[in-house]
Amino acid sequence: MAWLLHRACCLKVFCQPSRGPFSSGIARAWSGGPLTAYMPEAVAFAGSRDHPGLYTVSVEQVDEFWGALGRNRLMWINPFHSVEDCNLQQGWVSWFLGGQLNVAVNCLDRHVHTAPNKVALIWEKDEPGKEVRVTYRELLELTGRLGNTLKRQGVKRGDRVTIYMPPCPLAVASMLACARIGAVHTVVFAGFSSEALADRIRDAQSETVITVNQGLRGGKVTELKQTVDQAVRVCPLVKRVLVSMRTEQKVPMSELDVPLEEEMMKEDVCCEPAVMESEDLLFLLYTSGSTGKPKGLVHSQAGYLLYAAVTHKYVFDYHDGDVFGCVADIGWITGHSYVVYGPLCNGGTTVLFESTPVYPNPVGEPINTEAWEWYFNVVGDARCPVVDTWWQTETGGICISPRPSSPGDEILPGMAMRPFFGISPALLDDKCPVLGGARTHVRNSTKGSILTQNNVSGALCISQAWPGMARTIYNDHKRFLETYLMPYPGFFFTGDGAYRSSQGYYQLTGRLDDVINVSGHRLGTAELEDIVNQHRAVAESAVIGFPHEIKGEGAYVFIVLKKGTDVSQEKLSNELKELVSKKIAKYASPDYIQVTKRLPKTRSGKIMRRVLKKIVENKADELGDLTTLDDHEAVEEIIEGHKRLLQEEQGQ
Repeated sequence: MAWLLHRACCLKVFCQPSRGPFSSGIARAWSGGPLTAYMPEAVAFAGSRDHPGLYTVSVEQVDEFWGALGRNRLMWINPFHSVEDCNLQQGWVSWFLGGQLNVAVNCLDRHVHTAPNKVALIWEKDEPGKEVRVTYRELLELTGRLGNTLKRQGVKRGDRVTIYMPPCPLAVASMLACARIGAVHTVVFAGFSSEALADRIRDAQSETVITVNQGLRGGKVTELKQTVDQAVRVCPLVKRVLVSMRTEQKVPMSELDVPLEEEMMKEDVCCEPAVMESEDLLFLLYTSGSTGKPKGLVHSQAGYLLYAAVTHKYVFDYHDGDVFGCVADIGWITGHSYVVYGPLCNGGTTVLFESTPVYPNPVGEPINTEAWEWYFNVVGDARCPVVDTWWQTETGGICISPRPSSPGDEILPGMAMRPFFGISPALLDDKCPVLGGARTHVRNSTKGSILTQNNVSGALCISQAWPGMARTIYNDHKRFLETYLMPYPGFFFTGDGAYRSSQGYYQLTGRLDDVINVSGHRLGTAELEDIVNQHRAVAESAVIGFPHEIKGEGAYVFIVLKKGTDVSQEKLSNELKELVSKKIAKYASPDYIQVTKRLPKTRSGKIMRRVLKKIVENKADELGDLTTLDDHEAVEEIIEGHKRLLQEEQGQ
């Protein structure tokens, strides 16, 4: 097994994002054969003889496409009477109206009936070489006991349950137990601080927390119960903390604490599944906004589950008998969709990875073109396509990916390329990060015009609803509307910029708020980073805009060098400035280039650009909330390096 630093790869292979909403993995491609073997529902889709035909049906005959998949891919207690009732202009989204089901039944019971001894989970523990295999029958029994325990403890339908656990079978059972009894789970990454945990508990109004005594990650012990104790002191609504024992270490127990395994053994393995409406809440998942205030994205039952299952099946061409490995933490949407719900809904065998890909031996680089080629040849043995996928917590599942596609269709490194079934992307020009390229305006919306030609860049929007999308922000629908639906009325605004190539392929260019205005030219920082990363010595980079007396804004570039690189600061700066001037324009040439050992990142691998921006603006005392920061020493190193760079500049 080989690993990519910052992009945790897996067995099948799918990866954790290293920057923004992008992720990469290895997938197989549809090899041809009868279309109905590939998608049995296609027998009812007139004119769908190939992949392009299926895609056309999915975006032009929405009710027929998703209705057929919904009826065939999910087990219903009562069938739905309408496929969808969606209006992005007015801000409502509903799928599979009138339908009733239970997500846990779809992920467990129906598979137990056909293959009870099939392995559902392979738990790769933090200790190298240690694994635990859990069958579908065992996972159902674990879920049943836990569901009954939650009910006896007073958890009711609709209650929010906060799960603060590392990846382990009991964590998956906790998610499924909530789904089984109709509670709403909110998983918090088991590395967040007590302050970050408390914020999420309070916002979700959780009365119940599930945790473990200690966590193990990368050979290190983390005191998770201790963190929970600190958090609940400022969360007066919490009535109970269920504590599992991951290690043998005893921890102090208060009157709120419940020994989880001990209580579960008192319960029956059979737990009656709740009858849930399609649009009932399934889970909340918090994602940090640009303001730093977490947003509790709401995902509902049927639409999310179907979309997770269908994207898992077709992006990775999953077949029965495959072992699918996604090593994202369950605290992220990647873990929800492609560790738990997608694979289990499909009856698959899924890997739970407790450790980190840099333990015990760190290997690899971020995915750039060079690394993509290495990944393709070494990890995939030149047999498996490497796919860069685009999606977000808000989308629920993969929206743009090189696969699925027609057999033999090309894959270009670093491009998400093709929209998934049911996804209708649109580029609008109002908040375009990089001006230039041919443009054709079809109609005007309040805030922008649709760009219909190829070889254009614009704001990436999605023009029609899809089943997996988030429904709202918990207790703040106004913020949901203002963030996603009001910027471009009638469209879902992703917040990302994208380029559509001459062949019609999509390439993500970065967040639209990562734009600098240099001498009147709007420049996407992602575009500048892509150029900088082409230098032979550069492993990764981050570009930040800063106030400039003459140009309005200047470009400040942070550089991480490849290991073993021997190049002087002066030579590197000159070469990078020349490279940017040649590839973009002279005005885009960086004003400052700072070499650092590492960039400040969240534990999910996203660069914390707001931290870099404060440092560049000489406001290091205003860094704000750093609870999601993975390595605090990186920030201190960057602050000191920035001071030295300014002193050297002033001394010249």
